[in-house]
Amino acid sequence: MKLYYAPGACSMAIHIILNELGLEFELDQVDLVNNVTESGEDFNQFNANGYVPALTLDNGEILTEAAIILQYIADQAPQSGLIPRAGTMERYRLLEWMNFISSELHKTLGALFNPNITPEWKENQIATFNKYSDYLSQQLNNKKFLTGDQFTIADAYLFTILGWTTYHKVDMTPWSKLTDYMGRIASLPAVMKALKAEGLV
Repeated sequence: MKLYYAPGACSMAIHIILNELGLEFELDQVDLVNNVTESGEDFNQFNANGYVPALTLDNGEILTEAAIILQYIADQAPQSGLIPRAGTMERYRLLEWMNFISSELHKTLGALFNPNITPEWKENQIATFNKYSDYLSQQLNNKKFLTGDQFTIADAYLFTILGWTTYHKVDMTPWSKLTDYMGRIASLPAVMKALKAEGLV
């Protein structure tokens, strides 16, 4: 497999899970301004929308969209506990988190990368994120990970998105449960390995 990524982008969640499962894969960094990969390929042939991640499978097929790639990878190793068994309520609860992270958190913080964002727009995005942070803190009360004691794909995804608060200098001091959570995830070997490989530590 080959993962097309940009350092710290949502593709890092896939990088973390690939590491967690000990799967063999290549990394190819994408210049998102020019849509060219580090190996010299035109990234548009892997994702016409021009954003990471994209994952080429061993059979040549290409998967895009972080939440979908994460589910696919975890389903290759059902014994890992990274995603519950299909058809169970636990699976749907995890997918609730995946949808929330993708449709709400990802888009809310992702807007801050827009070079044309206005001060008013930015203020609105941060206010929305603060509301979600209150919710996340409540949900993480007395829990090690989002769904309990088991690290899952949702944690890899949430950790990656919350990492953007550092880049954008969003003050996280009001949410100690979230900062503690981020510290727990960052200390995991698969996460440390991804952070180092992407040049983030």
